[in-house]
Amino acid sequence: MCILAIQYQLVEGSPILVAANREEFYDRPSTTPSIQSGKPRILCGGDQQSGGTWLGINQNGLFVAASNRRKMLPPIVPRSRGVLCRELLRSDSAQQAVHLAMDELSSNRYEGVNYIIADRESGWCVHGGDDPNVVPLQEGLNIIANQDLNDPRDERVQLAHRLLTLQTLDSPVKFLAVASKVFARSPSAPGRPSMVIHGQDRGTVSSTLLALGMKPRDAIYQFADGTPDENKFEDYSPMLRDILSRGLREARAKAGA
Repeated sequence: MCILAIQYQLVEGSPILVAANREEFYDRPSTTPSIQSGKPRILCGGDQQSGGTWLGINQNGLFVAASNRRKMLPPIVPRSRGVLCRELLRSDSAQQAVHLAMDELSSNRYEGVNYIIADRESGWCVHGGDDPNVVPLQEGLNIIANQDLNDPRDERVQLAHRLLTLQTLDSPVKFLAVASKVFARSPSAPGRPSMVIHGQDRGTVSSTLLALGMKPRDAIYQFADGTPDENKFEDYSPMLRDILSRGLREARAKAGA
């Protein structure tokens, strides 16, 4: 289980604004975001069990995130969905990552998964169910959990949509300020949808806030290691700005050559 909201290409100068809660088993170890070696550079958290990730950004401004979904006919020995998420982040563009995701998911080597894949040029949701398909992100607010993008049947998605559209989120600061409160919303009555999940064996284990602007210096990356209703967001923006600056320098050098 996970839930993610991405406001795409709505705010001028900030094409990608993200808020996401990760749900997982409490005893599954993970690491906080760090810069990964290799090319292109990636900033992401790490799943120590599989070696993959659930969310990350690369130096080219490519954003990829994963959420689980049900699948009627999963493989007997599945390949890690988090490892594929990390591999998608090695792509040069969202278009390239989408092609790789569809090639891999069509092989039926994975359990059910959704991938959000976006850069400043294009944004997509890959539904990796029994019949993998791709849908474009709409301009504005898009929300994904464990079914389809913006699924009207998903009460949690609808709750997030209602809370995030109570006011106009027309700047990165405003989006992140409102989203930080929405995604830290504690459970209310039993049986009602909530943004933070406190289960017995699994639940919300971390939360991410992200803003990708046209310039590296405008990028924001905040991460709460634990439930966001009980843990503060720490600032990882300097790491993100570092890899984005590296990517910009390399792109300019390549263009000059």
